Amino acid sequence: MANFLKAIYGQVIIALILGVVIGVFWPDFAVALKPLGDGFIKLIRMIVAPLVFFVIVTGIAGAGNLGKVGRVGVKCLVYFECVTTLALIIGVILAYVIRPGAGMNVDPATLDQSAAAGFAATARQTASVAGFLLNIIPDTITESFAKGDILQIMVFAIPFGIALALLGEPGRQVVKLMNTVLHAFFRMMGFIVRLAPLGVLGATAFTVGRYGTHSLTQLGMLLVVFYVSCVVFVTVVLGLILRLVGLNIFRVVGYLKDELLIVVGTASSDAVLPQIMAKLEFLGISKATVGIVIPTGYSFNLDGFSIYLTLATIFIAQATNTPLSTVDLIAILFVSLLTSKGAHGVPGSALVILAATLSSNPALPLAGLGLVLAVDWFMGIGRAVTNLIGNCVATIMIAAWERDLDRGRARHVLAGGESFDDVSIVAEPEPAG
Repeated sequence: MANFLKAIYGQVIIALILGVVIGVFWPDFAVALKPLGDGFIKLIRMIVAPLVFFVIVTGIAGAGNLGKVGRVGVKCLVYFECVTTLALIIGVILAYVIRPGAGMNVDPATLDQSAAAGFAATARQTASVAGFLLNIIPDTITESFAKGDILQIMVFAIPFGIALALLGEPGRQVVKLMNTVLHAFFRMMGFIVRLAPLGVLGATAFTVGRYGTHSLTQLGMLLVVFYVSCVVFVTVVLGLILRLVGLNIFRVVGYLKDELLIVVGTASSDAVLPQIMAKLEFLGISKATVGIVIPTGYSFNLDGFSIYLTLATIFIAQATNTPLSTVDLIAILFVSLLTSKGAHGVPGSALVILAATLSSNPALPLAGLGLVLAVDWFMGIGRAVTNLIGNCVATIMIAAWERDLDRGRARHVLAGGESFDDVSIVAEPEPAG
């Protein structure tokens, strides 16, 4: 029991339970706890942008082989597009098999148009290919860091890391300094993560207190279909991918239980970025591969988000009795492949990107966003958890593809032969080069 209380996952579970209890019995007080959750997320977001920048730059410059960086990058893009497409298709199939929106018979004219207006305005910036490409190029370097836009930071970090690698010895001196700074960021993140139980308590209490227990069943069928889709994707698609490597998806999920519980409580995977990277290195994957795949995956490999996009779009169509042809479905799939990229860095990303997807088909009522507003937070939990598992599996698979995975060590660690210690998070980074 003492070990359970000391472990971060034990504290998070207790915080989740307390949050529900406070929300049910003292809703006014629960709503007042919202700053705890908001403050924790802000602390995380405060550090994520520079952390991702240093991880990408040191990963590329420290790889010692730009050919390897290029290979890993190409393999990432190929893998991400293939797996993301499968996620989109799973969302479509289950939406049509279970039909969660059928029978609602919602008249689009009766929907609150103002609820979607703000998201639609932001969505118009990314609704076209040209708009998307221009949007990922920052106007200034500082602006991308100020906004916390991961894609824009990557656009700057990748050529910067390549430039350092080409500088030779002077570049290695800069990378050595950046590794030291990265070490400080990891230690700082370790401090912040210790506050996760407070963040989970505040977020959970507010949600239950604000929306009541009925919020757990409102639009329940949509939630059920979404979570079933996520479970099918993780166990079947990701499970088969790991079997190709000789690993078990359930053991990988168990290995990540601490981080997944934090994500469940906060509906955000930002909080566990350093632990995830440290755990993957501990599993037997090189620092360079982890440093390239994980940050890239945070923007390009959003499996849970992809399932959400197609499922929510078809749900709105079913609820408003809007017919969709095969051509419409194919168009939605292609648009979703585009609009989902970089969604992690967009505030209110789920509804913004959903608005962009709906805007691609004039027949779909944009005001239908209001139908999913009430349960978006709960769907956000599933999105974040599925995204995180998907990125970890992607890192393992690409490392195996690069022959950069110690499979014997991975099996040994996953079988419980060696336990990951939180000290690993703040271990001194290996010198680059």
